Amino acid sequence: MNLHDDDFELFGLDRQFAQDRAAIDARWKDLQREAHPDKFAAQGPAAQRIAMQWSVRINEAYQRLKDPLKRAAYLCELEGFAINAHSNTAMPSAFLMQQMEWREALDDARGLEPLEELSETVEHSKEQVLHHCAALLDEQQDYAAAVGLVRILMFIEKFSHDLSQRLDQFA
Repeated sequence: MNLHDDDFELFGLDRQFAQDRAAIDARWKDLQREAHPDKFAAQGPAAQRIAMQWSVRINEAYQRLKDPLKRAAYLCELEGFAINAHSNTAMPSAFLMQQMEWREALDDARGLEPLEELSETVEHSKEQVLHHCAALLDEQQDYAAAVGLVRILMFIEKFSHDLSQRLDQFA
């Protein structure tokens, strides 16, 4: 293993969006077992520190690879297409209108049923965007276009979080 490998190389995975979550989880466990600092106790504090660095690196990679949104953003960045979510918030007007409609529906929802319906709508939209993003990344290698979808997914993720908080009020 090399600390400078990208996450996909570190985990022995193809550099692509489509991944098997179970394989990522299994590989994470294997890597953590290999790099666990306790395995290096007999080799002294320096070896344990290096093992701890490896453990941190493995966990960081795991967090990026297991999450489709983070994985998509990472792939774009590996190919030289930064997401720049904080400085570039440009969105297609149709998506902005959809966001406004969702926000209004969230604000107007009185009861569990309309919130659950909105949640289903948002989840369906997220799945469609993820599917389109996968095609752009894995089939077309159009990372520039995928950047826009990653930003849309970030908005959807934020809205989903807000929606979940409202749903939690009924739990």
